Amino acid sequence: MPMLERPDGELPYEVVGEGPPLALVSGLGGAAAYWSNLVPVLSRAFSVILHDHMATGRSRSRRKVHSVEALAADLDALLTHLGCAHCSLIGHSTGAAVGQVLAQDYPGRLDKLVLYGGWAGPDPHFAHCFKVRRRVLTELGVPAYNEIGPLFLYPPLWISRNPDKVAKIIADNDAMAPAAADIAARIDMIVAFDRRARMGEIRTPTFVVCAADDILTPPHLSEELAAGIPGAHLALVPWGGHACSQTAPEEFLATVLPFLRGR
Repeated sequence: MPMLERPDGELPYEVVGEGPPLALVSGLGGAAAYWSNLVPVLSRAFSVILHDHMATGRSRSRRKVHSVEALAADLDALLTHLGCAHCSLIGHSTGAAVGQVLAQDYPGRLDKLVLYGGWAGPDPHFAHCFKVRRRVLTELGVPAYNEIGPLFLYPPLWISRNPDKVAKIIADNDAMAPAAADIAARIDMIVAFDRRARMGEIRTPTFVVCAADDILTPPHLSEELAAGIPGAHLALVPWGGHACSQTAPEEFLATVLPFLRGR
């Protein structure tokens, strides 16, 4: 896998398919593998750009200070490296924060923006969820942190019906886990992220999508995003939790593809 040299590390990336460029930006876990179930479909119509965030997955990180702005700068550098003047973007959770920064700080970079399971700034529920996750991380360790992760990402029925998948997700996360200090710094990074005052600056056509049963970034946070971004549209996927692109991929694609295709 090719690597992009950055001032504080190396960023792994890949491009799959042909067509208009579409960047997929993962959530807090940061790994491009999050999108593996959608890439075969999306790459039929788009050149899909994937990368692992710095300090996650297969990256080689020397990053000391973590911020959403640094993640956005990484993606901007990757697009420049690929000769891609502009692209569309689907950002999940932390990736939705990256998408907001790109739209606000790098005007003209994005053709279309999908904010999936996102937020403009934390509220008490959001902050409490990540306080609990951070406490598990620091007091019980990375394996315990990975073990509770599915409870925030997936609906109870999906977990009950897919115990083998859940076990594999936990095992894969254990195998690829960043250092606990990096995970904690990334949690602090997203709890600190608040761009409510700048939502009105986004001029990129924006589509906001969330599952109705998302308990980590509930629909009211997406409603706030859609209300604050000029011309943004909001859609709720009926079911699927915070990771509905994995648990309800057909519904997710049926929701976002018409927007990306211009309909």
